[in-house]
Amino acid sequence: MKQNLLWRGIILAAVLILGTIYVLPTLLLDSEGKTPRFLPDKVINQGLDLKGGIYLVMEVDLNAALKNNARRLADDLRRRISDEKIPGVSVDNEDSLDIQVGIHDPLSAKPLDKLLEDRFYTLRVKDRQEGSLTLTLTDEEADSVRTLTARQALETIRNRVDSFGVSEPDIRPQGRDRIVIQLPGFDDPKRAAELIGKTAVLEFKLVDEGAVTAEEALANGAPPGTEVYMERSQNPYTGETVETPILLQKRTLMTGETITDARAFRGDFGDPRVSIRFDSRGAREFADITGQYTKRRLAIVLDGVVYSAPTINDHITGGECYIERRGNFSLDEANMLAVILRAGALPAPVTILEERTVGPSLGQDSIRQGLTAGVIGLSFILVFIVFYYRWSGVVADLALLMNFPIILGILAGLGATLTLPGIFGLVLTFAMAVDANVLIFERIREELRQGRGPVAAVNGGFDRAFWTIFDANLTTILAAMVLYQFGSGPVRGFAVTLIIGIVSSMFTAIFGSRLIFDLALKYRRVERISI
Repeated sequence: MKQNLLWRGIILAAVLILGTIYVLPTLLLDSEGKTPRFLPDKVINQGLDLKGGIYLVMEVDLNAALKNNARRLADDLRRRISDEKIPGVSVDNEDSLDIQVGIHDPLSAKPLDKLLEDRFYTLRVKDRQEGSLTLTLTDEEADSVRTLTARQALETIRNRVDSFGVSEPDIRPQGRDRIVIQLPGFDDPKRAAELIGKTAVLEFKLVDEGAVTAEEALANGAPPGTEVYMERSQNPYTGETVETPILLQKRTLMTGETITDARAFRGDFGDPRVSIRFDSRGAREFADITGQYTKRRLAIVLDGVVYSAPTINDHITGGECYIERRGNFSLDEANMLAVILRAGALPAPVTILEERTVGPSLGQDSIRQGLTAGVIGLSFILVFIVFYYRWSGVVADLALLMNFPIILGILAGLGATLTLPGIFGLVLTFAMAVDANVLIFERIREELRQGRGPVAAVNGGFDRAFWTIFDANLTTILAAMVLYQFGSGPVRGFAVTLIIGIVSSMFTAIFGSRLIFDLALKYRRVERISI
């Protein structure tokens, strides 16, 4: 018996000490948000409703994603027709969901149909006339593109937000084409919107070196297969950003999908640049391009703006290049561009539908009021339990107070975010923790009324109340798990604290309270229980 009590005491002390160690960093944060080196680095973070920050609702343009997909399929179909040497067939896609195919040689119709059937099963014939076909995406492919685009946009935005260093951002989908973003503690909505919402579509296109200049194309219309872009540069003397027209070929030789890393650095003369590294597939594609078009100018186009159009001087096989802007980037621009490219390009444009800045004063008021309510409620519970159950009520109070280091330590160890609903969950947990002791004490009273001694009454009370407590708490945990699975951010915060609190309260009520009773009965030789 003595050995059993010793091990139970060690287990309880270890749990309390471990919880205290994990909660100390939250209590000892310095003004810069850093914790002492000898303590764990995880803390309990405050949510948007407590700390203040930025709330954004963004809409993903799924229709633009469908158009981009149709354009890529049109380019792929054009290359396949060339590879298969099918004569008299033209492919056109004027920024729409449809692909127009002209059949100028009747003998090409059959091999074209076979090519579409074998290779382009995601396309269906929308309209067929003599000498032409109109193709569009199948309904299944369109649904798949929409779903994948929304999912990719969510993950890309999540990667970009991670670069802010914001503690526990809340990013979740809303409906099919909207994303809700909460950035606790972030106070620059303009920078957040610019960095999160930038499409960052990187393309490599050849500069057209025909007889028509960019100025002539801008005035009279671009020749077939070409398009006028604006090249952005900075005047080194005035710092003013200047845009000049440049004529590029429409065909995109390569996109930024294969980028694995992007970093800002300074060149030999201190000018900011952005280094780009490709994966193995991208390295091969880039090597093929630089080998095939040596001595040609290759434009680097980001979101429809030409940042640089250097001449390819040699065959580049290392899978790395860099972006520079004529005149110079600012260092902030270079760093922002590197973050965007490293996080990945958004698959479609996004639009900010709602933007709100939540002030921290509201959070401080919520914390103060929540703590006040919690202290008043907890004090009432502690006093009432002692008044009603006497010495046994003191045991219940000790068990209740044990929950503080355990629950807060678990939250800190998980790096959880505490929201106002989470505080309510903690208050509810402490109330439910007393409920377990009430069930145990009433069972002990029944045992005493039947004439059993203190030891038998305590053993019987704990043993008979165990399954009642277990069943009640299990059903509550299951309900909290449903809330966590299907709820939004605040509801999830409530569910997390409730689950952790219930598990902790069962441990302290059943394990901690019984240990105190057993120690008193063992060493004090109690003849009558004050209950």
